[in-house]
Order: sequence, then C-alpha cells, then structure tokens
Amino acid sequence: MYDVAIIGAGIVGCSTAYYLSQYDLKVAVLEACNDVSMGTTKANSAIIHAGYDPEPGTLMARHNVRGAAMIKQLCRQLDVPYSQCGAMVIGFDAKDMDTIKTLYDRGIANGVEHLEILDREETHLLEPQLSADVQGCLLVPDSAIVSPWELALALMETAVRNGVELKLNNRVEAISRDDEGFIIKTSEGEYRSRYIINAAGIYSDKVHELIGEKEFTITKTKGEYYLLDKSEFTRASRTIFQCPSEVGKGVLVSPTVHGNLIVGPNAEDSDNTDTTYEGLQFVRKAAVRSIPFISFGDNIRNFAGIRAKNDRKDFIVEESHSVPGFYNIAGIMSPGLSSAPSLALEAVDWVGSKLELHKKAEYCESRKKIRVRELNAEERNELIKKDPRYGRIICRCETVTEGEIVNAIHGVIPAVSIDGVKRRCNAGMGRCQGGFCGGKVAEILVREKGISPLDVLQDQRGTNILVRELKVKHNV
Repeated sequence: MYDVAIIGAGIVGCSTAYYLSQYDLKVAVLEACNDVSMGTTKANSAIIHAGYDPEPGTLMARHNVRGAAMIKQLCRQLDVPYSQCGAMVIGFDAKDMDTIKTLYDRGIANGVEHLEILDREETHLLEPQLSADVQGCLLVPDSAIVSPWELALALMETAVRNGVELKLNNRVEAISRDDEGFIIKTSEGEYRSRYIINAAGIYSDKVHELIGEKEFTITKTKGEYYLLDKSEFTRASRTIFQCPSEVGKGVLVSPTVHGNLIVGPNAEDSDNTDTTYEGLQFVRKAAVRSIPFISFGDNIRNFAGIRAKNDRKDFIVEESHSVPGFYNIAGIMSPGLSSAPSLALEAVDWVGSKLELHKKAEYCESRKKIRVRELNAEERNELIKKDPRYGRIICRCETVTEGEIVNAIHGVIPAVSIDGVKRRCNAGMGRCQGGFCGGKVAEILVREKGISPLDVLQDQRGTNILVRELKVKHNV
C-alpha cells in the first residue's frame, strides 16, 4: 500500500514526486510511457515565463511567479541547463502597444519585477535584427529558458534516489476504491494507494473519469516548431514574443539553452504530433514578421507537441468534487512549465492535510552531471585517466563521449532508447540529428543492455529501428 500514487511523469508529476520524496512517505509514480517527460514536457517552447501574461488573481498568475523563481534555484541545485536571457513582447502598431501596456500592468499586479516599456529606438538597440515595423516592446528581464526534459529527469532522478518508486510502461486502465484507499489497475499490474494525485496531462480528464464524475474537459492543442542550427542562434539574444491572442502566446523566436534557435508554435486542435506543410508555413510566415531574415534553410528538425487546454481557462488544482482523496493537477496549459514546482507544493500541502508529514532525516538534494564538452583540458585528462571511454567522442556535433552515453544507460532512471540517451546527454541533438552517431549509440545500447539489435528502440515502445535480420549470400 502506497501513501500516494502520482499518475503521470511529466514536469508536474516529476515536480510533485520530488517534493514528496522529502518526507517519510511511500510514493509511486505511474507513467504510461517508457521514460519520463514523454508528453507535453519534451515538446514545448522551453520558456520560463516571468508572469506578466496571466490575469491577476488566477491560479496561473500565482503559480507562474512563484514557480519561475523556484525553477531558477532548482536548476542551479540539480545541474540543469538554464539561462535568464530575458524576453520581449513586441508591438507593431498602436493597438499592440495598448496590449503591451495591459501586460505591463498585469505583470506589476502579479509581482513581476524589472518590467519596462521601450520605444522603437530602445527596442531595436537591444535587438537589431527585429523588423523595422516593430514600434516598441515590453522588456521582461526575468524571463528565462531551460531544458524541460532535463529538468523533469533531474527532479525524478532525485525523487527516485530518495525512495520514490517510478513505474514506467504502466498505463492506468481502471481505478476503484475500498475502505483502505484506491486500487489502480495498469497495463502491467495492480497498485494500491491511500491517495491519488492526477498529473496525467492531456489525459487528466479521462483518468479522473475512470472513477469520478465529469468535472472538466481537456482539449488537445497541437503546436508545430522549427529547430534551427546553431548558426542561427544570434538572430535574437532574448525570447521574442508577439502580442498574445485568445489561442495563446503566439509564434515566438527564441534562443535555446543548447545554442540553437527555436521558432513556433502554431495552435490547432489536434492530438496528432505529425508536422504539416500548412502548419509550418503558418509558423514561418508569423516568425518573419518579427525577424525578417531568419534562415529557415538552416532548419535541423521540425517537431510538434500537444498541450492541454481546459474549459475553465485556468489551472485545475483541487481535490475531486466527486472522489474524496483524489487530487487533480489538470488542464495545465502555458505557463505550466514555469508553474510546475509551485503546483507541486500545492499538492504537498494537500497531502499534508490528509497525512502527518515528517521530513526525512537524510535526504540527497543535489545532483551533478558530467558534461565533457564543458570541462577544461586538465579536468578532461583527469577524467579520461580514470575511464578512457570519456576520451572517445561518439556524437561529434555535440561533443558527447562514450562515457556519457554509458552513464545515461546505467543512470538512476536508465535510458532505454536512442532518444532516451539523447534526452540525458545530448547525443544526436546537433546538426546531423543522429545521422552519424545514431548507429554508434544503438551499438552501445546493445552492448550495455545485453539486448538484440532488433530490440533497440528509437523512442517509445514499438519504435524498433530494425525489423529483421537479413542474411546475404555473396558469390565468390
């Protein structure tokens, strides 16, 4: 019997597991996929919003501002890539500048610091590649960028090191209850828990309805992106937003923590992650309105992510009205990434209202990663003396070594696929997108996991990169 079962291992579920792991509780995380951060968390804009956009008084406003400050500290503590690069919301006409003034006022009401409204000359001085049509901006120095999947992994790895049990490949199929608590049936077995925290992302309404009445509805919204080569990184030193609309914050142009440029997304009601010509053309047309000379020929990858919208137009953070002991953190639309740690604390407070919480006497709260490309020559040489695998570069685009890949495969939450390795150490993240190193990563997975080459996955279950072995007879 678990004290708490968390359903979903996206950024909200991982954050909740992290904070609950600080207490003497028996906690399980049930995740449908074979890794953490496999939904919205791995395919979004990677922006830590400062908090100027949400309506004052909403859950989004409160959790955004608190969560953004928490993420800055968490990334430092858990060794996660993070950069407070700042942001601009640009305006093209008087109507946009009125919107910018509204956003400024909201930000002040929400407690966001260091906001400024800049005129045309001041704006172009800071970002000279902006369109000549830009008339001014809201400058947001406290906006930041992060690696969202690395943050989720860091949080869950820390939780697992401190006793949380992560149950991957466990899709929740049925929930019932008895006098002691909940019975959760998954694709892999059955689990019992006193309380449930529903952090199932775009499926959170369906998970709730496995046992409760319909209390909210999630709409799945697709957003498509360009990821551009590092040669485009200097187009913007800050995240560039256009004025938001009813469908979201619009198409942005932003540097990434890995040195690329990301452009997107559009917004389309869909649960299909295929990119489309029409969707990408929309993104491209909108983006060049902000920065006209983006070189889309230097695109190294397109991708799409699915994000949740709900029918309440605010976060849903509450105990179920129809199922006592079942807590929903649902409909977490933007700024969900920024808000995740704050939302997790809300869940911990709820658990504390049900159970007596005691902090653990011993707790491992820090994490350090080996990134060979960031070491100086002396540090690299010392590391290679201890383990020669750190001297063999596998991914040349990102300077990732065999030692780092082996670490990813044997880590606290082991990588089980080529993309799982990529999310942990960046192998395959560069210009060739694994075209040169992907085969080598597959060979290392075969060797280290003792599996057949036919069992190597690109990412989730069913994405085997090889389907059969061919025997070719050569005539001599």
